[in-house]
Amino acid sequence: MNPNIERLKLIFIALFVVAIVGVGVWQVGWIIPQKNCEKAHKWWDNGERVCAQPILTSDITGRLITDDKALAEAKKAIGRPAAPTMKAPEASAAKN
Repeated sequence: MNPNIERLKLIFIALFVVAIVGVGVWQVGWIIPQKNCEKAHKWWDNGERVCAQPILTSDITGRLITDDKALAEAKKAIGRPAAPTMKAPEASAAKN
């Protein structure tokens, strides 16, 4: 066989292997951590490859969200469970 064909075959195989390894590193190093971070309802910074925990602005400023519906939606958006509402004890139960 022509030695040039053998050399080209080896070059193409080497390029294919390098491409496969590159795709594997990309998946393991960037894509899989990003998906895991987003699945945990956190923020993914692609430039720094950092998974950050989102916080409510009210946690920083100390100002409270007074609307219960808005507070529940904000906590749901960052992955925090909503605080259970406490019911007042009924008056009829106290008499018995």
